[in-house]
Amino acid sequence: MTAPRLAALAVVAGLVLSGCNGSDEPEAAEETPSVSNDASATESPTADVTVPEGVEVTAQGSDLEFGDSAVVAFEPDQNRSTLLALTVKNARKGRLDDFKGFILDDPYKRKANYYYVKVAVENVGEGDVGGSPVPLWGVNAENTLLPAVNFTTDFKQCGSAPLPKKFEAGDTLDTCLVYLSPEKGALEAVSFRPDQAFDPIEWTGEVKPPKKDQPRKGKKKRNNDG
Repeated sequence: MTAPRLAALAVVAGLVLSGCNGSDEPEAAEETPSVSNDASATESPTADVTVPEGVEVTAQGSDLEFGDSAVVAFEPDQNRSTLLALTVKNARKGRLDDFKGFILDDPYKRKANYYYVKVAVENVGEGDVGGSPVPLWGVNAENTLLPAVNFTTDFKQCGSAPLPKKFEAGDTLDTCLVYLSPEKGALEAVSFRPDQAFDPIEWTGEVKPPKKDQPRKGKKKRNNDG
């Protein structure tokens, strides 16, 4: 039986592009874009998205904590747009042992640190953006954007899924995103950054340590000395 492959989803800022080749290998690590500190735009590049009455869009450059929500304009392509309420709930560090059964066949994957980030998404706008990836990046200590991992099979430690095929007004999704930080790098933040002109919205908070192995359940040994 062939082991399932684990592949990174390469996403260029502002576009959704699959970085997998025919063998499901990730793009080279050096193609992961770095965060630029020269963003000067004050208006969202998605300012043409209709904002329903009573909905307030979160300002660019907002610094949030895990558990907070942000309302952002989301345009996965030129024909679709809406507003999403994104909540980064928490983050936990994973372990290489979590990926038993997956093919980790290059240094980028084997020498990375793994992080599991639970998020909630709600469509608070008017458009249908179904089938799109959740538009959140990891940011590591090197100030590099980390794309979420795309799995070709189930990953029980952090069940990751894109938005459903239909994701219309009022629809919600709870999911978990996996980020690989090269060379054992630390996860410093989670970021919404649709393009390089956008002053990113970032979430920070305590990253929990890996879960401990659960002891095997078994019958207690009886003491027959009495």
